[in-house]
Amino acid sequence: MSYINKAELKSYLDISGTGDDTLLDKLIDAAQSAIDRYTSRTFEASTDATRKFTVGVDTEGDLLFLDADLAAITSIITDADATSSTTLASTEYVPRPRNMTPYHAIQILGSSSNSWTYTDDPENGVEVTGRWAWSTTAPADVAQACMRLAGYYYRQKDAGVFDTTAIPDAGIIQIPQGMPRDVQLILNPYRRMN
Repeated sequence: MSYINKAELKSYLDISGTGDDTLLDKLIDAAQSAIDRYTSRTFEASTDATRKFTVGVDTEGDLLFLDADLAAITSIITDADATSSTTLASTEYVPRPRNMTPYHAIQILGSSSNSWTYTDDPENGVEVTGRWAWSTTAPADVAQACMRLAGYYYRQKDAGVFDTTAIPDAGIIQIPQGMPRDVQLILNPYRRMN
């Protein structure tokens, strides 16, 4: 799913025809990919995916540390490499942080009789299924950054010069190549610091 749709971009660019529809779809995809690369995050997930975690490496006591943003939990399986694995009930764990997404860890409650465990291979000990992204729909400011960046890409197709050297005394301003500064400013608070 895209952070924005073609109709929104056409409205933003004041385009009424259908002649550039294929190009606009490609530019939306390119802008979304650039945003994800710049921030090292994905901001929207519309389908579930499953990720595996290693017991003893990704776990510490009752905590499981996630390797990506998680917006919604569908199921958690411990002892996932066993013939009869254990699916945790939603009353047996809490996500961390507890009251906001994205989640970065999952804690088994002290009242649960389960733990992060495995039978043969610790690398296949835990499976978490859910929506792996910042949220289930992109935040409004990220969607705006995608709109702005896709619009910037669209306007560049007709530009004869993609990079101009700045000469302040002569009143020439620089038009930098790459992501516009205002888009970067919107995205900077979301950047993952590894």
